[in-house]
Parts: sequence; C-alpha cells; structure tokens
Amino acid sequence: MLVRLLYVSRAADGLSAAMIDEIVAQSRKNNPEAGLTGLLCHSGSIFMQVIEGGRPAVSATFARILRDPRHRDVELLVFEEISERRFAGWVMGRANLEKINRSLLLKYSEKAVFDPYAVSGSASMALLEELLATASIATCGG
Repeated sequence: MLVRLLYVSRAADGLSAAMIDEIVAQSRKNNPEAGLTGLLCHSGSIFMQVIEGGRPAVSATFARILRDPRHRDVELLVFEEISERRFAGWVMGRANLEKINRSLLLKYSEKAVFDPYAVSGSASMALLEELLATASIATCGG
C-alpha cells in the first residue's frame, strides 16, 4: 500500500547549504532500496518534505526524522493513502523556496512568506503540486 507523508520542521542549529546537501545525499543513497520518493523544500530555517512509498518504509523514515537532532518542532501535516505517486520522478528532489515568486506563496497563505506552520496541510500540498506543475523545482535527482 502506497502512502504520502508531508511534514514540516525547523533546523535545530540553523540551516546551512552543507546540511541540506547532506540530507539530500543521504536520502538519494537510502531511498531507492526503501522504495521511497519525494521532495525536500527549504527556506530560512524551515524544512518541508513530502515522502511517498510503502507504509512501513515511510513510517520508519518519519520515525528517524523525529529522532534526528538536526530537526526540531516536527509536525505532521498530511498522511494519506494514495493510488499513485505524485513525486515518482525524484528519489529526493530539492527546492529552495527562497527563490520562488512571492505571489505564489500569497496564493496559499495570508502573507508572502513560506511558513507551513501557519497554513493547512492541504494548502502546503497544493503549493508543492503547483511547484511541480510549473517546473519550479529546479534541483532534482534520481
């Protein structure tokens, strides 16, 4: 059974390019064997990640994230059964949301600031869907 999980967290010690590179590299190494796909978004000190795959693999990955000292204030935004993957093209894609058009953020939130803590999980997922549809996800890999 396929599931999709979307969570948000804050970087425990700030968000550096090296930290993001490490997380993406680790995901790209581990995800193929686990059958996981997804997308990591970041802006300021905030991470937002969608993970798709089998329920046991997604649940185990989320449990590791909850224990990861690089993350704090972890919140589950969406967990749903799915019939097909939406982010199947990425072992782990990556999007820097500091570089997107701020008017896109206004479409889904009260302010033109990326803050998934302040919007619904469905609004956050809609933002990711739009980024995917408009090819705004510039850095991806398989």
